Amino acid sequence: MSVIEELEWGESGLLPAVVQDAATGEVLTVAYVNRESLRRTLELGETVFYSRSRGALWHKGETSGHSQEVVSLMADCDRDAVVIRVHPKGPACHTGARSCFFEEVEGFRPHSGPSIGAVLGELERVIRDRKLRRPEGSYTARLFERGRNRILQKVGEEATETVVAAMSGDRSETIKEASDLLFHLLVALVELDIPLAEVAAELESRRK
Repeated sequence: MSVIEELEWGESGLLPAVVQDAATGEVLTVAYVNRESLRRTLELGETVFYSRSRGALWHKGETSGHSQEVVSLMADCDRDAVVIRVHPKGPACHTGARSCFFEEVEGFRPHSGPSIGAVLGELERVIRDRKLRRPEGSYTARLFERGRNRILQKVGEEATETVVAAMSGDRSETIKEASDLLFHLLVALVELDIPLAEVAAELESRRK
């Protein structure tokens, strides 16, 4: 296990840091860290980078509020780059985009769209917001108002409808019903205060 001083800092004293959503695996941004920024990250439990343009430490979200709670930090095999897994509290990009990576490069196959992990992670955040704010006219907010039993009843109903659609062999209908099931299951998980990251950890353990 490496400690900060054992990383391969080189002459610049900087390492590239890939920041990844801990729940979905989506790459949010790439920044740079030095020894002091990693020490501050360890102290705060939130990402602190080194801004090469300003020549100073940069606590992500210090002014915008879009901080990144650190879940883990891993070095690569050469110890000259790190991956920081986070729970983001808002967009990672200064443009307001969730991830800094959205520009396609000509000559390469077009991006096929967001991964299922990214979609579920974003949906989880929206559902948590609906539970907190309860906006008028929101179906999700109404589910929370009707309580846990109704939410769990909907999960059961959607599971049954997914099975029926699948048994009929109707591909389009099965996709729709499976989407309904996943949505209501996410609502249930939020109601039970079970983050997707914990479900992901359990699924990961079953690969062994």
